[in-house]
Amino acid sequence: MAPTSKADRKAALDAAAWMFNIVTSVGIIMVNKALMATHHFTFATTLTGLHFATTTVLTVVFRWLGYIQPSHLPLSILIKFVLFANLSIVGMNISLMWNSVGFYQIAKLCMIPVSCLLEVVFDKIHYSRATKLSILVVLLGVGICTITDVSVNTRGLIAATIAVWGTSLQQYYVHFLQKKYSLGSFNLLGHTAPAQAASLLIVGPFVDYRLTNKRVDTFDYNVTTVFFIVLSCTIAVGTNLSQFICIGRFTAVSFQVIGHMKTILVLILGFFLFGREGLNLHVIFGMILAVLGMIWYGNASSKPGGKERRPSYPLPVDKSSKHGLLAEPGDHNDKV
Repeated sequence: MAPTSKADRKAALDAAAWMFNIVTSVGIIMVNKALMATHHFTFATTLTGLHFATTTVLTVVFRWLGYIQPSHLPLSILIKFVLFANLSIVGMNISLMWNSVGFYQIAKLCMIPVSCLLEVVFDKIHYSRATKLSILVVLLGVGICTITDVSVNTRGLIAATIAVWGTSLQQYYVHFLQKKYSLGSFNLLGHTAPAQAASLLIVGPFVDYRLTNKRVDTFDYNVTTVFFIVLSCTIAVGTNLSQFICIGRFTAVSFQVIGHMKTILVLILGFFLFGREGLNLHVIFGMILAVLGMIWYGNASSKPGGKERRPSYPLPVDKSSKHGLLAEPGDHNDKV
């Protein structure tokens, strides 16, 4: 195959992976917003456990059909990953409850520099000046259009810190484990989703009761609420899978930077679907600045020296490539 054709195919697959992630992520946010705000189903941690339970069922079906080949992930590594992932989920929910919306958004923006730090320390990645500046522009743009009131307290700061580090470590591990253990996205989900589902479905009701003073088992379920729960779980399968695909193909930092496009889209859809209150010139300016920063980041990081790493572990060939439906491209270069 000619190099240009191979490059074009990779670019097309990269674009498809990002689009898959953006569509499913924005979709699930919209569905969950309607479920929680309109139908008052506020049990976020338990709902996330149901998301992973649905994902587990699908991975079992695909393994039975032969689309997921047997693979190995050490138990100690799996426990560490699930710990980080659950700290991320619970920490984010608690941070949103204990902090103002403004500080919650600041904490989310802090995931980018923390992810950068993890890549510099563990993967020896070097960022060019242009790449660093583009990240700052993205942070500034998203901050302008999302951060309003900012107030912080001690327990809120602790919750936000746990959420930021838990999320950053979980996303770093997604990329690391896929490379080190030759795991495709569905293979890794097949290992992690059952453990996350079990732990969150056990812990979730207690966390949600602590956060809302309501019990999930006494909620007044009806046909509409159940429909939205099922729809949320269905979309969540695509969200979980697309996250693993994107981080596997790129890095946690790239996923965070370009992923803020979802924040912009959620804001835009929110203004159209749930009222235009809060839409003003400085919000529009922040959106434009963030999008320009994302475009600059994509251009700067793809140039020679923009974002390079010397792998601390060999990059294996993805053995699942023979399964066309769930295959991940194995042609990763040193340049990210």
